[in-house]
Amino acid sequence: MRLARSRRNAELSLLLLAMVLVAAYAATVEANVLDTVTPDFWIPAAALGLVFLGLHLVIRWLAPFADPALLPAVALLNGIGVGFLRRYDLAQAAPEQREGLAIFAGTGGRQLAWTLGAVVLAAALLAIMRDHRSLSRYAYTLGLAGIVLVMIPAVLPGRFSEINGAKLWIRLGGFSIQPGEFAKLALLAFFAYYLVRKREVLSLASRRVLGIDFPRGRDLGPVLVVWMISLLVLVFEKDLGTSLLYFGMFVVTLYIATERVSWLLIGLILFFGGAYLAYVLGSTVGGPFANFYDRAQIWLDPFAEPYDRGYQLVQGLLTLGTGGLFGAGPGGGQPTLLPEVQTDFIFAGIGEEIGLFGLSALLVIYLLIVERGLRAALAVRDSFGKLLAGGLAFTLGLQVFVIVGGISKLIPLTGQTTPFLSAGGSSLMANWLLIAVLLRVSDGARRPVTGGGPAARPAGGPPEQLHGAPTEVIRP
Repeated sequence: MRLARSRRNAELSLLLLAMVLVAAYAATVEANVLDTVTPDFWIPAAALGLVFLGLHLVIRWLAPFADPALLPAVALLNGIGVGFLRRYDLAQAAPEQREGLAIFAGTGGRQLAWTLGAVVLAAALLAIMRDHRSLSRYAYTLGLAGIVLVMIPAVLPGRFSEINGAKLWIRLGGFSIQPGEFAKLALLAFFAYYLVRKREVLSLASRRVLGIDFPRGRDLGPVLVVWMISLLVLVFEKDLGTSLLYFGMFVVTLYIATERVSWLLIGLILFFGGAYLAYVLGSTVGGPFANFYDRAQIWLDPFAEPYDRGYQLVQGLLTLGTGGLFGAGPGGGQPTLLPEVQTDFIFAGIGEEIGLFGLSALLVIYLLIVERGLRAALAVRDSFGKLLAGGLAFTLGLQVFVIVGGISKLIPLTGQTTPFLSAGGSSLMANWLLIAVLLRVSDGARRPVTGGGPAARPAGGPPEQLHGAPTEVIRP
């Protein structure tokens, strides 16, 4: 039998290449903005390199068989995000102050600090969670915690939770956190555990329509509950993206568990039906539905009020159009003209400077991360791990879709942050935790099956059986 290789040296090589690209990006930004390259241009890339090298050593020690492409791909995205935010700081500074702007000042400096904290948090999770199946022991606790985290901003007064019309935050003084970013991880662990236990029941069919087996009416309960929660998020937190994210990850995890296309069709009908109902109520009743109606109106015709309600979306579309195929070059755009370019619209701001080809490359990197997560889901030997990794990978992909769809006018604006690129500690830490879980699952999936490690344990049953089952050595 061919033994699996850890591929940690390949990971290190790719990581070094990613940091070289980040340093080259920083140098090009300074050349275009300052007409010179300062002696300190390499310091952010070097600081990031040290942080990611530390995580690489932790992976080499604690998860030696983890996928070697995940860390370099995420490190490249994170590094480009820090580089663009540094570029945004230079654009905001007065011309005479730009060359002397401290490396760790402004939004870029804060993002660098948040990256350090997020990577340390990911390393801590790898150290604590030696087997991904240990999450199933706390599934109900995580589910309850996820619901509480989702609902806290909705019940808080607007001055403590609302930014740009969406109630997604907890704000106390100068500190703010977006609890929904962490809620998606907790809820997904609960969904995976619940669906492993109920998979056989939810797979039962009552009737066949146009070649598709539909479930029994009595089994629609869990889907309707999550649908109601997602609609409450849409109405009371005024955020389409988060609502779509929660409902989408549940329905897709359900599809992975049952392999029934009918659940996808039911999910799409329920979500779009609920969104349309909210739109109609917003136009007639108003109240909590008014915000979603306004967002939908902006999406339908942003040029109706290009200097008022539609200003942000119009500027985003013009920014993407200005970038063209190849962009103005790193540091050659006008990011200060685009509202919220450091958070909601960072993808458009970067697109102005690297063009359609550059944005396509970034999307390919995201696609690579999602593909690697799905590969881990296919390879891991226990059902809980399959649903967990598949759900995490899909959630990341769906988040990128709703962001890119919003700024390109494919769907209404969602207010979501771009993973690993946008400024903000909550999103960065939550997404690095997501990557840590994928690393742990991929380590279990790729680990050799000869021996007494986690990969050698029997799989296929509910998680609580996996923990109590005796160790079985699988021989070639």
